[in-house]
Amino acid sequence: MLLSLENVTFGYLGVPTVENVSFSVNEGERVGLLGGNGEGKTTLLRLILGELVPDGGKVFVKSGLRVGYLAQNGGLDSDATVYEEMKRVFAEDERLLARLKEAQERLAVANEAEYPALSAQIESLNRRIAARDSYHTDVRIRTVLGGMGFEEMYDRPVSTMSGGEKTRLRLCRLLLEDPELLILDEPTNHLDVKTLFWLEDYLLSLKGALLAVSHDRYFLDRLTSRTLELERRKVTSYKGNYSKYLVLKEEHYKQQLRAYERQQEEIAKLQTYVDKNLVRATTAKSALSRVNKLERMEIAEKPLPPPAPPRFRFEYDEKPYETVIFAPRFDLFAEEKLLLENASFTLMRGEKCALVGENGTGKSTLLKFLRRESGAVQHAKFTRIAYYDQENADLDPEERVLDAFWGRYSRLPQTEARKLLAQAGLGAEDTEKKVKELSGGLRAKLSLAVLEGRRGNVLFLDEPTNHLDLPARESLEAALKAFDGTLLFVSHDRRFIEAVAGKIALIRDGKLTVFEGNYASFLEQQRTAAPREEKREEKREEKEKNGSYRSREERAKEAKLKARTKEIEARLEALEKEEAECNEELVRYAADYKKVREISERLDAVRAASEALYAEYEKLIG
Repeated sequence: MLLSLENVTFGYLGVPTVENVSFSVNEGERVGLLGGNGEGKTTLLRLILGELVPDGGKVFVKSGLRVGYLAQNGGLDSDATVYEEMKRVFAEDERLLARLKEAQERLAVANEAEYPALSAQIESLNRRIAARDSYHTDVRIRTVLGGMGFEEMYDRPVSTMSGGEKTRLRLCRLLLEDPELLILDEPTNHLDVKTLFWLEDYLLSLKGALLAVSHDRYFLDRLTSRTLELERRKVTSYKGNYSKYLVLKEEHYKQQLRAYERQQEEIAKLQTYVDKNLVRATTAKSALSRVNKLERMEIAEKPLPPPAPPRFRFEYDEKPYETVIFAPRFDLFAEEKLLLENASFTLMRGEKCALVGENGTGKSTLLKFLRRESGAVQHAKFTRIAYYDQENADLDPEERVLDAFWGRYSRLPQTEARKLLAQAGLGAEDTEKKVKELSGGLRAKLSLAVLEGRRGNVLFLDEPTNHLDLPARESLEAALKAFDGTLLFVSHDRRFIEAVAGKIALIRDGKLTVFEGNYASFLEQQRTAAPREEKREEKREEKEKNGSYRSREERAKEAKLKARTKEIEARLEALEKEEAECNEELVRYAADYKKVREISERLDAVRAASEALYAEYEKLIG
């Protein structure tokens, strides 16, 4: 056993945050710690680490236990470069190798009397070096830095990095330290999908125990074999990962409720017997025995149902035309950096598309670019875009929460405004606070409530699940699945993408590629494409050797041709759908001459556009 908590109680200003909490973590265990926003998960971790002293109960930690702890936004502070900072983890290995080199040099010039002692010292050092694998520290450093996205930053000073990068570096250092117990508080923040998969694989290979606080359900399902839930100041342990926990929690509540109801039935039966028979001489003795039984009975409290999750509902007033977003050709820049060149993107009404890619590839920039009409971006008539910003930048930190919502929708009665905020998870006490006083999770819920009020028929969401607890994420998922409008979103939450998206747009190596189908099929395509890419690279190298390799200009020209061909195919498919829609409307409005004329004009324009595209298409493929 590595650590144990026995009846631990702790609170602030006399108000308990955790109460009579007991659990343990054993060697090699993988444990997930769950709880809603503000339930006290970080407080519990600080009690384990000894940063806080419990008001009651005891925390036992194995003597000499090597613990690694990643706090939320706990960045690494250092004046060293990235590589130098990681090298410091292996200071003892460097010392052992230096001692071995020195001993070997002395052995080379030793006399007969010195030889046995030096030989024994070298043998001892070699055993210690082999046990620590000291010769491969450089490989380990490069493996971790590469997997965590720092392969091109070895010489960059840590002090010049962003907060998210510093947090990732702290995690890199912890992985290299290989502690007996690794405690991670929201480790998947700041990580893109590629890095998340790498981190999970790496953690699965570690021998030590893991205690992780996370809202990433995919992460929890892959890594944990036991789940601790902190709810209403108590901790309950469930055997299994997150998906198993959901099933067991529901069963646990039903069992408690059945036990309570059975006891209440028994109490009622006993009390009825006592009331009828206590005054009768012939049955008074048996009635008294039931009174004694009632007095000895430990009365169970009625189990409380799980806290109600927030509720979201996205509605709109009118539908846009079928091709909601049409950007046939554009370049995308972030300041002066070119992110995408000669890209194209189309979003049809009712589609739900996820933008994915590594950090820094331009997902959020693309979302903002497509949000506004321009010479390169066309929006369909009646399109109403509602935008969710991951930084919640449109909220005034000094504004009262109620005013931040009601001020935008002042036509609502105040009671209705408070009701909508409550449904989003903001209680009466929260609505009177300033926005800056809310936790990250509550600010996100406020922004989602504001988003609902905008009644957009097209939703653009930038990392909407950041800061949300698990019940809120699942409620948002359900609301977006029920939404029959159009959705374009950026997210690193793989389970969220899997549940909502029916189309994936990938940004990689300066290219935007669209995959039809859900996230699971996209991942499968990526897995099968990887070996093909390796073979293509081998063929390319072979052609270069033989002098038959095409120039960069030739390859660029071919790529441009393919892109235009694919773009025309997509546009023709959209026009065919629009033509079919026009024909249906002609039948529907046959008695309305004015309407028929409008539809006919639209139909002529669609057919003319189709003919022009077919002519271009034949030239391209001819």
